Parts: sequence; structure tokens; C-alpha cells
Amino acid sequence: MGFISEIFGYLLNWLYNFFNNYGIAIIVFSIILRIILIPITIKQQQSLKKSAKLQKEMADIQKKYKNNPEKLNQETIELYKREKMSPFSGCLSSILQLIIILSVFFLVSQPLTYMPRMNKEEQAQLVEKYTAEMTESGYGQNNNYKQIALLDYVETRYQDLNNQLAQENVENREELEAQREEYNKLRLNMEFLGLDLSKVPTQSLNDWKVYIIPGLYVITSVISIKITTMTQNKKKKKDIIVQNAEGKEEEPDPMEQMQAMNKSMMYMMPIMSVMIAVIAPLGLALYWLISNVLMIIERLIINKIMEVKESKQEEETANG
Repeated sequence: MGFISEIFGYLLNWLYNFFNNYGIAIIVFSIILRIILIPITIKQQQSLKKSAKLQKEMADIQKKYKNNPEKLNQETIELYKREKMSPFSGCLSSILQLIIILSVFFLVSQPLTYMPRMNKEEQAQLVEKYTAEMTESGYGQNNNYKQIALLDYVETRYQDLNNQLAQENVENREELEAQREEYNKLRLNMEFLGLDLSKVPTQSLNDWKVYIIPGLYVITSVISIKITTMTQNKKKKKDIIVQNAEGKEEEPDPMEQMQAMNKSMMYMMPIMSVMIAVIAPLGLALYWLISNVLMIIERLIINKIMEVKESKQEEETANG
């Protein structure tokens, strides 16, 4: 996970330096990552469509070898090999999502590790120095994310020194300016649209604003699940209509077990994400929110394209 977080960190750090805004950097980072994942999403959708088309063949195999489990497994494996498919393609996609989730979690919870503000040796010295100073002062004791607490401490001290140096006849001005410059080297502005993206919802219970982004994420997750469910139900109804038109009884779905597993994963990922989002810095929830919005748009477009393609194929088959 650390290796992937480092790659993500270099990209997010570059975007932050370019836009000078942590929130915008996360949004653009989310867009870039979704664009990179588009081929995988298309392949996943195609795999699901292909799986649905194999239902009849699977049903025939199950009927033919229902009393021969060994032969049934062998023929099923051969079918997947012949069609160049994997019965666990949906799970592999979920595993990839989990890897990305954990990598982004490490990225936003340890920004000084993955978004270096200077050369690593100098930064390590400053982090050690001001972590000790922060610990001695008792600042951020309730924050489980030490680097986030340190950034908050550095920002507070920087602003305090700014206020001091704004006054006239300040003693040790040069010393204070040098200290302010050291604090400035570690600063990472996490303000975005009036929200502090370094805040953790469960550690800021009195601030209702920290629940805006996680709340929007929940809403978009529900919409995403609804779209997926509607697509699956539409396909199932279409298959039933075709079977009735051909005078066939509705056959049991041989892919039911795999679909049930994929459906469980479909619900588990958002639930797990929400549980993590409320105990993680808000930057993570913002990333998930933007990713969800992009995923909804992406699915609608891909589904529409595939529906048009299927309609053309059906017309060609009927005319042929």
C-alpha cells in the first residue's frame, strides 16, 4: 500500500503546488484516477453483460451433469476458459477498489510522509523538532493522526507569530521571523470552501459542517447502488419476456450465487467507506464523494453505449 500511496502522493503534491489549494488538488486527483480506471470499468461492465449471456449454457450444463459434480465443475471451467472469462471478475474489481481506498487513506492521514514539503532529510528534522515541541505543550493529544495534529499545531503557531510580528517594537524580531519561516516550510493549507479537510468527524462532534461531505457521499452511494440495481433488474425482466415469448418456463439463474456475492460486495464497499470516512480526515471523504459522482456519470454513459450496441446486434441478428 505504501508504494501506491507514494505514487499518489507525488501526484497530489504536484497538484497542490499547482493549484495552491488542497481541496481542488483532491478533486483533480480524483478525476485523473477515474480516467485511468475507465478501461477497467468498461471491462467490468462487459464482463457482467457476458456473464448474463452465459446463463443458458450454464443452465444446460447443470441439467446435464447434475448427478456428476466432478464433470459439472470441469465443464463449467471449460466454459469460462472458452469465453475467456473469470467467475471472480467482480471480486477482483472490488479488491482493486479496496487497495485504492487504503492507499488514499494513508495518503490523506499522513500528508507529511507522502506529500513532502522539502527534501526528506530537512523535513524529517523539522517534523521531529516540532513533534517534540507539540507533545511537550500538550497540543493535539486527542488527535489519533499525529501528522494532522502537527500540521494544525504548525498553522496555529505560524498565525500566532504573524500576529506578534505585526506589532511594533517586537523583541527578538529576527529570531521570531526565522522560526516563522521554519513553520511556513511545513504548512499545508487544508481549507476548502470554509471546511478544514484535516478535521476528523468523530473528533469534531460539535461542528456540524464536518458531516456535510460524508453525508453527500452517502447520498451519492445510494444513487450509485440504485442505478446498478435498476440495470440488473432491467436485464432480468428482459430475459423473462424473451423466455415467455419463446414459451419457456423461467429457468433458475445459474449465476445467482456469483451475482449474490457481487451484490454483497456492492453494498459492503459503501458501508465500509462510510465507517472509515467518519474516523478519517475529511480529505478522504471528499475524494470518495467526487469519485462517486464521476462513477455515476461514467456508468450512465457506459450503460447507454452498451444498450445501443446490443440493440444494433439484435437488429442485425433478426435481419440476418
